[in-house]
Amino acid sequence: MNMPRFNMNWIYGIVIMLLAFLYITSGRDSSSVKTETSYSDFKVMVMKGYADKIVVNKYQSSLEMYVKPEHIRDVFHQGVQQTGKSPTVTVAIGSVDQVEQFINKAREEKKFSGKFQYDNSKENDFFNSLLMNILFFAGIIFVWMFIMRRMGGGAGMGGGGGIFSVGKSKAQMYEKGGDLGITFKDVAGQAGAKQEMQEIVDFLKNPQKYTNLGGKIPKGALLVGPPGTGKTLLAKAVAGEAGVPFFSMSGSDFVEMFVGVGASRVRDLFEKAKQKAPCIIFIDEIDAVGRARSKNPAMGGNDERENTLNALLTEMDGFGTNSGIITLAATNRADMLDSALMRAGRFDRQIHVDLPDLNERLEVFKVHLKPLKLDENLDIEFLARQTPGFSGADIANVCNEAALIAARHNSDKVGKQDFLDAVDRIIGGLEKKTKVMTDQEKRSIAIHEAGHATISWFTEFADPLVKVSIVPRGRALGAAWYLPEERVLQTKQAMLDEMCSLLGGRAAEELFIGSISTGAMNDLERTTKQAYGMVAYAGMSDKLPNLCYYNNNEYSFQRPYSETTAKIMDDEVLKMVNEQYERAKQILTEHKEGHAQLAQLLVEREVIFADDVEKIFGKRPWTSRAEELIEAQQRAEAEAMAERRAKELEAEAKALEAPAKEEDAPEAPADADNN
Repeated sequence: MNMPRFNMNWIYGIVIMLLAFLYITSGRDSSSVKTETSYSDFKVMVMKGYADKIVVNKYQSSLEMYVKPEHIRDVFHQGVQQTGKSPTVTVAIGSVDQVEQFINKAREEKKFSGKFQYDNSKENDFFNSLLMNILFFAGIIFVWMFIMRRMGGGAGMGGGGGIFSVGKSKAQMYEKGGDLGITFKDVAGQAGAKQEMQEIVDFLKNPQKYTNLGGKIPKGALLVGPPGTGKTLLAKAVAGEAGVPFFSMSGSDFVEMFVGVGASRVRDLFEKAKQKAPCIIFIDEIDAVGRARSKNPAMGGNDERENTLNALLTEMDGFGTNSGIITLAATNRADMLDSALMRAGRFDRQIHVDLPDLNERLEVFKVHLKPLKLDENLDIEFLARQTPGFSGADIANVCNEAALIAARHNSDKVGKQDFLDAVDRIIGGLEKKTKVMTDQEKRSIAIHEAGHATISWFTEFADPLVKVSIVPRGRALGAAWYLPEERVLQTKQAMLDEMCSLLGGRAAEELFIGSISTGAMNDLERTTKQAYGMVAYAGMSDKLPNLCYYNNNEYSFQRPYSETTAKIMDDEVLKMVNEQYERAKQILTEHKEGHAQLAQLLVEREVIFADDVEKIFGKRPWTSRAEELIEAQQRAEAEAMAERRAKELEAEAKALEAPAKEEDAPEAPADADNN
């Protein structure tokens, strides 16, 4: 029978309700009004016939007179709703005998016909009331302490059996990992990560193969990588391939406002996992609880996150044994994790899930393009080359945005131009063609963007130009698109060329407008950060060569260098930026006529491509494979834009012809509706 399990919490709840009921109902009707008066006024009230019952308490030398309902307003000057049904008048008395004589006289004169009695049970009223109050509050304190012990996972409570199950683990369990429906086939790219994860699957499927040789099954693997690269997807694929129970939860699920709940949930999670072994525990965003512990905690403080981390460390590799349990975790901030958590025996392996390269992006595109209706001429490799630095999540977003853009243009299929527009939309933001700008502002933006394009064309290691636009997007008034080379290492000259290209916009404003504007704020920010990175971290300055001042200690409040070194850094950064700024001005001065033509072309067309720049400046002195792809892209974009413009003109012509045909059409007969 599906009967509910007995729970001691029911007993505690019933006890609390009984104590509250006894406390509320103790004594007489507490809702009725009580007032005090003198003995002489009491005698007057009795002689007027107001008394309904009189109770004398000999031990307290007082009496209580209950007033008749019809005389309540005469005594209390209020109605029954305000005074209650049994209002009383309390009177202090000197002698009980005098009260008896007065009552007998009132009975003889027929002024009082009610009950007259003595209340002998009141002798212990004070002590009874005191005892009841003490018991009530003692019961509340006892229950509260018990609840706190249960919430804190007190002794004898096991793994998280707190009241209302607040200490229970919130992990979502899949009895069979295959229920998720995800395998390694659904994970595109990441060949190296999949290979390491495949070994874990083999451990779970055939552990004897490794234990026979004396090996041990690894206890854990940490997936490290930027956001959106597929760390969670890889963990699900491992569970799907292994076909074992899979516990999934987030690091934030351990964090709670109650003391001890996080540690209790950790213990409960591993207790459940032991019962299902062999199994997998997956903790997403483990940095929520695994952050490095402070070396100088507050005196007497109780850091709940540290308690949770200590419990996790003990469960993963402590005195107890967790055979058959493999812990997977994911984070994009591995540098912030505690060193005790990262050691071998807890997380034996660190699997780096990096941003996909060209071939991996091609595989990711093939996965996300399956549900889309694509143009037959779409080149998937071309799309992969247009998205350097994109994660798997970014590529999924590109595919979705392309489908939405194609639907917005009433297209039957998703074409190349839709994907290019989607990339522009994600990188730069939505076009704001309705933004009002003066001719002077428009020309100033064109000169700025033409400066970037000119510098990038004449610097060897600058990224190849794709297109330049002065159409506002997002918060930017103009933008230049580049196709960066996917280099593993960055040289000093390449970084200087990039800085020079970034400063080209500000240099063009100063040279050809005569004044500078706030349009270069983003360029200056990127340039300054890159210069400080080169000086402080990469050791690429003249006065501080081969030195790195990077400090990963988040609890350190001091810089790892002196004030003198900081001054040298500032001077080196200023010198480096100024040198590249002067270099940018020199290049622009040498090619000022071509820059002017480029800026004028931007004002007229708003968007120009690398082909247009090549017509003005000639072939770029330095060519690369990326530039060959850009040339093919320019031709494809030009053809696509011309085709789309032709369709728009055709649609406008049809829209203009439709009203004319309606005017020339003959009138319908009167009985057309009946027909």
